[in-house]
Amino acid sequence: MPPRPARADDLLAVQTVVMRAFAGYVPRLLQRPAPMSFDYDAYRRAEQIHVVEGEPDVHPLRGIIVLVPHPGHLAVDVLAVDPSVQGQGVGRALMAFAEDHARALELGELQLYTNAKMTENLDFYPRLGYLESGRETVKRFERVRFRKLLA
Repeated sequence: MPPRPARADDLLAVQTVVMRAFAGYVPRLLQRPAPMSFDYDAYRRAEQIHVVEGEPDVHPLRGIIVLVPHPGHLAVDVLAVDPSVQGQGVGRALMAFAEDHARALELGELQLYTNAKMTENLDFYPRLGYLESGRETVKRFERVRFRKLLA
């Protein structure tokens, strides 16, 4: 099922997916990952969250992506996939959607960052064609920046 814009009645499910997706990183980071504290209602009101639906009685959403346009690029602020469906192509589909969305907005680049301790992501994004573009420490989080130029 293709991603669709999040609705007001998706907010609890969006937050649940984010909490479930990032909970496993808390012991590794010794703190909550930044996306666990974001204001998803503000993102939704700005029409920046897209969701992939799941099973209504189990997990209503399989994954979410937060896309924020900036001059010259589209930022992937959050990519979260419910752990019950990780490895089934949901994240890849959401990232492909992000590329299509950037093109529709006539933005030629996608940018994102992940935590250096989220080593799975350091492998995932390069497999999708993203190049590491820098590292920085922000509020005790070591961020690894990635970018992808779109054709």
